[in-house]
Amino acid sequence: MNQDSPQQHVPRSQFLAERAFQTLERFLHIEAVSGIALLVAAAAALIWANSPVADSYHHLWHTPLSIGVGSFIYSQSLHFWINDALMTVFFLVVGMEIRREIHEGALSDLRQAALPLMAALGGVVAPALIYLAFNAHSDLQRGWAIPTATDIAFAVGVLALLGKSIPANIRIFLLALAIIDDIVAVLIIALFYSDGLDISGLLIAGFGVLMVLGFQKIGIGSAYGYVLPGAILWVGMLKSGAHPTLAGVVLGLLTPVTSMRTREQPLAILTRTASELSEKVLGSNTEPNQLVSPLKQLRFAQREILAPVTRVQMALHPWVAYGVMPLFALANAGVTLDGIDLSLNSAQRVMFGIVAALVIGKPLGVVGASWIAVKLRICRLPPNTDWSGILLVGLLAGIGFTMSIFIAMLAFSDEALLGAAKMGVLIASVVAGVIGLLWGSVYTRRRKAKIASV
Repeated sequence: MNQDSPQQHVPRSQFLAERAFQTLERFLHIEAVSGIALLVAAAAALIWANSPVADSYHHLWHTPLSIGVGSFIYSQSLHFWINDALMTVFFLVVGMEIRREIHEGALSDLRQAALPLMAALGGVVAPALIYLAFNAHSDLQRGWAIPTATDIAFAVGVLALLGKSIPANIRIFLLALAIIDDIVAVLIIALFYSDGLDISGLLIAGFGVLMVLGFQKIGIGSAYGYVLPGAILWVGMLKSGAHPTLAGVVLGLLTPVTSMRTREQPLAILTRTASELSEKVLGSNTEPNQLVSPLKQLRFAQREILAPVTRVQMALHPWVAYGVMPLFALANAGVTLDGIDLSLNSAQRVMFGIVAALVIGKPLGVVGASWIAVKLRICRLPPNTDWSGILLVGLLAGIGFTMSIFIAMLAFSDEALLGAAKMGVLIASVVAGVIGLLWGSVYTRRRKAKIASV
């Protein structure tokens, strides 16, 4: 016998709470809001690091945080756990977005996918040459790699401020370029600023990748099942000397873009199980334990309706946008300006070389290399993208910040040169971000006018 299921009355307080949470959820999915949260966190860090209580800022991030099992204890600073562990989640989301685009989006065409690679290489070579033009002295040449890196978190955050009027392909292009940029920066660190990569670490990372592929092969669909192989991959990257956050990119690129193969389609499972569950709930002699199996099947079908790459990305997005990235900005944007001495000629050359390389060299290299690649028909521009959009990406790529400061700390042991390098990175990143926002506003207005005239 069929029975109607009329809506039940809920208390007014519950109704208002539901409306409030729905409004908050819609608000948090506005990309510009996440960009504002990131910039507010960065501004707060700068103010805090140059305030009378600046010591508390640096003391906080150097606070040791330990994890351990039994006699094994691993201790690192809070700064390490944010930059090297928590940011892996951000790179995981980025890797999954790139994976989706490779499968069915802007990077699915080989000629189109080659464009961000060529642009990234141009964005590495041009800034390095401009820096060396300012700093021909042998002691200063060690800083050539400082302006080659793009800070992916800040670049994407600033782009988000422009809202959804920016074509999705522009964002994907910036993500791909910044990831390639970071990979090149890691290779530069390994080849020029360290003793090289540890093979044993790479073997551990390789074992983690094999575990991921093996789990996929035997049909483990729950994201929680991949925490262990992901952790092994992260440890391997850390031990190898590569930046461990690259483990997130690797995991993201390995995430399946189609749902797990099942004997019955997920939608068919939902329909059949919902009907069975309805009959059992309405039955008078149904035991509670009889509902366990259909409920389990419902949860499985609900999970497999969406492909893993989409499902995990949607689940992690709010945590990354409003947790990981602002915390990253708060921990890294606090450059102390007090004590930086620019009276030395060498310090001035380092600072101006970095500013010119990031603000001028980055867009010049990105746009120039892209133009050459397109003219030579090596690749082509993404759909709904023109050279104004490529210029926007080039300008935002000039936001070096965290990775550039990290390379500066490896390049210079002299406090005066290191201080000048940090100042140059800070100035260049702010200038590049502001110019990028201004050009982005012009670009979006032109696009809207063009669309309206069609």
